[in-house]
Amino acid sequence: MMDLLKMQLNENCPIPLSGSHGLVTLAHGEGGLLSRELIRDHMQVILSNPTLNASGDAACLNLKSSSIMMTTDSYVVSPLFFPGGDIGSLAVYGTVNDLLVSGAIPYCISLGIIIEEGFPITTLDRILKSVRIACENCGVFVSTGDTKVVPRGQCDQIYLNTTGVGKAGPVVPPGPQAIQPGDEILVTGPIGQHGIAILSARENLQFEPEPTSDVKSLANEINAIKEHMEQVRSLRDATRGGVSAVLHEWAEAAQCTFTIMENQLPISPEVQSVCELLGLNPLHIACEGTMVIATAPGQGPLLLESLHASGNRDAAIIGTARSRQSAPVTIKNLFDRELPIDEPMGAPLPRIC
Repeated sequence: MMDLLKMQLNENCPIPLSGSHGLVTLAHGEGGLLSRELIRDHMQVILSNPTLNASGDAACLNLKSSSIMMTTDSYVVSPLFFPGGDIGSLAVYGTVNDLLVSGAIPYCISLGIIIEEGFPITTLDRILKSVRIACENCGVFVSTGDTKVVPRGQCDQIYLNTTGVGKAGPVVPPGPQAIQPGDEILVTGPIGQHGIAILSARENLQFEPEPTSDVKSLANEINAIKEHMEQVRSLRDATRGGVSAVLHEWAEAAQCTFTIMENQLPISPEVQSVCELLGLNPLHIACEGTMVIATAPGQGPLLLESLHASGNRDAAIIGTARSRQSAPVTIKNLFDRELPIDEPMGAPLPRIC
């Protein structure tokens, strides 16, 4: 009877028992001493800033702007660490990029963490350090946060949520409803990098060269085109669903058709090889450091020149908008044959962000 009771305590009791040293326990999420220690000795040490260290129920932000922009996203990527990044950097860059492509100047983020009981604290620290480095790269800080711990099996190791807050910039693109026939479509870098990197790491495919995620801030790209922003109709980071998902969404909003030129698509050799081997379409695969731009006719070459000058050598004009046809998105292949691009019903690669 006592053995059964001890087993039940070890499985369900939030009190840390012997052998839990160095691991997150249920007690770390219950608001008591261990919760305070986790926040004080890990979150506030690694992510230290005056606003976060104030430990209030809400952060006081001095934005001095009449137009505030906010976005939120959750991150459940598997594996947690992958070539080119990890869940921590992804949670910062992904949310900051959503602000950037919306015309905002990022200011700060919140950080919500859901942790599975038994998660190593050293791994948590590694993720928090990655969050800090990404925040420094983006010029933002973690203003507030929350931590919850769930019993084993009720989440897969760790999930993050970040909410980004920023000020509206001097020029906010009007959005996809402003796209017109003749507008030009650009991408700022190679497509499909992130999704293929996640797939390769998850399945231990051991490709050579190893596919690497493109996860990064889009601030450099935004800065490169700021002089031409008045001519930009819409911007989007091509995350889940890839470039195809962006164009299908835009086609619905603008009631137009986009035609993409296959020979203009920037695709790295490793992504091309994996897609051909596994029967995947690079247009459907997620990016985390590439955005899609719709700009007025004749402006594409000017934006392209600026992007190339800023180091984005793989940026390319990939297609144009035209009046609505039967298919919302088409591609002209290498044989000059125009084919429809279907929109996936679901994610070809789950849990990529």
